[in-house]
Amino acid sequence: MDAKGLERMKKKGFTLIELLIVFIIVGLLAAIAIPIYRANIKKVASSEGAALLGSILTAQKTYFSEHGRYTTDENQIGIDLSGNKYFKDFIVQHADENGFTAKTVGTGLCEGVEVIMEYTNTAGATISHNGL
Repeated sequence: MDAKGLERMKKKGFTLIELLIVFIIVGLLAAIAIPIYRANIKKVASSEGAALLGSILTAQKTYFSEHGRYTTDENQIGIDLSGNKYFKDFIVQHADENGFTAKTVGTGLCEGVEVIMEYTNTAGATISHNGL
């Protein structure tokens, strides 16, 4: 073997500095990406609250067709919450013959997220998310 061949054999692999630079770059990318990922997961999970309020809307419309008004009594509209993972309870804050306001608050991953629906016979439903 000549001198060039021996020199090539000695240079197999990466230096410690090169490896440290790669680890620093990966660490910086993870530090940026993880908080963004978590925020998006929270937004996706909060859609369960909007789906729950959609079920409440359907049940309230059924109740309205039978009684001519909306109700604040959750037992009267019969919503099944057993399949929900993050939004396990709700409250109908206001109800009359013109509309109602319902709210659900998240638990677990959605801790601090509040989803509110305001419904009127004339304007329809508006859903808002707080805490995202």
